[in-house]
Amino acid sequence: MSATYSFIILTYNEEHHLPRLLASITGLNAPVFILDSGSTDHTVSIAQQAGATLLQHTFENHPKQWDFALRNFDIQTPWVICLDADQVVTPELKQLLTNFKDEDHQHVNGIYFNRKNFFKGRWIKHGGYYPFYLLKMFRYNAGYSDLNENMDHRFIVPGKTVIWKQGHIIEENLKENNISFWIDKHNRYSDLLAREEVERMQNLRQQTLKPNLLGSPDERTAWLKQLWWQLPRYIRPFFYFIYRMVFQLGVLDGRTGIIFHFLQAFWFRLIVDVKIDEIIKSKQLQAQTGAHQNSAVKFVLRFLLLFLAFYYFNILFFGLTSPGNHYNAFLANHLNYIQALRSLLLSCCKQLLNLMGFTAITNQNDLLVAGRGAIRLVYSCLGFGLISFFAAFVIAYPASLKARIAFILGGIVTIEVLNILRFILLVLFWNKKAGKIVDHHTIFNIVLYILIMISLYFWVKHKDRATNKHA
Repeated sequence: MSATYSFIILTYNEEHHLPRLLASITGLNAPVFILDSGSTDHTVSIAQQAGATLLQHTFENHPKQWDFALRNFDIQTPWVICLDADQVVTPELKQLLTNFKDEDHQHVNGIYFNRKNFFKGRWIKHGGYYPFYLLKMFRYNAGYSDLNENMDHRFIVPGKTVIWKQGHIIEENLKENNISFWIDKHNRYSDLLAREEVERMQNLRQQTLKPNLLGSPDERTAWLKQLWWQLPRYIRPFFYFIYRMVFQLGVLDGRTGIIFHFLQAFWFRLIVDVKIDEIIKSKQLQAQTGAHQNSAVKFVLRFLLLFLAFYYFNILFFGLTSPGNHYNAFLANHLNYIQALRSLLLSCCKQLLNLMGFTAITNQNDLLVAGRGAIRLVYSCLGFGLISFFAAFVIAYPASLKARIAFILGGIVTIEVLNILRFILLVLFWNKKAGKIVDHHTIFNIVLYILIMISLYFWVKHKDRATNKHA
């Protein structure tokens, strides 16, 4: 009986991964085609010993490499399955492939597999990484590689597709257990992605797929990418990291998972944004001499240093003014701005509640409303983390001193006005039992960070417009 599908595998120095993948598809009796991009280890000999059809082609990027493979291998089966060498077919998927019949899928052109991604031996289950569907199996004459992508590769098929939710592939690059390899690889990827985004700004690249939030997994990705390109650079990595960690529960992936989400969602995206600015500035240099190529990097470094300085200074000062081993009576009694802010917030809440007809009383830390409830203002309630983030960004940004001071003061007042509103709502309506399920601190911080990012975006846009007009 002739085979129904063939495997196509891309390799480059995969002597540790290729035997693992080949072993996982043993017994499926499917032809194997391997496109190598100049391996210097034992990859080629492993492929030859396995009886695979082998071709060599210089690597430029993944979409072009896959396009070469689909156009140059002599595929005789109606279906192809395209895998990377660091992927493995699970027994569940192997069983689905064993039972696969072309006649049962006459009206289907593509099949999505469900991926489990591993980093340093840990399954990254949250943060949007599972379930994660990849179009890996499609009709040979129907599917093609999307050349409008420079780094992310995907296959496109017209017509109907289906998802095998239980058909898993395991993706684990053992070379990434060395963090230097991961960083070097993503540094190269950031070059490709930055150039791609600049080309999209210049309308030199278009999306092949129609973005659709409710469409196939790849159409949904296209929609999210379109949204991503509209977000302000440098701010979007912060937003994306918070979104993955909180809304997509990335924090549940443990220490290793949190490191992965930080590197992949924040560090990598921030490097891409820096390189985008470098590319834009290098293009501007061709017409204007004296442009500063490193301003974006300097801004990021200034911002991070200021944020860390403000954030940890507040924590240090709180420790010095709180009873304990390092308590400083002079600071606590004469220079305690933390207690001063707490007292101001409590006083404002009390006055507003009394004006609203409630009976409110306060002490040094607490707010109580007769017949309603009580709250205690601990350090995390005061908003110093939010203020540190906001102030560091504004100070680091190249604008006039007068504009920065005015914006910082206005921003701090706005943050604390919203904080007062939160305290009033909490003391009047908060159900403490619900607090065990929903953390109002987290919700408030997420909302405020989003509002801060939006306000910073429009402020930066206004300042850039004014600078360009002046120039």
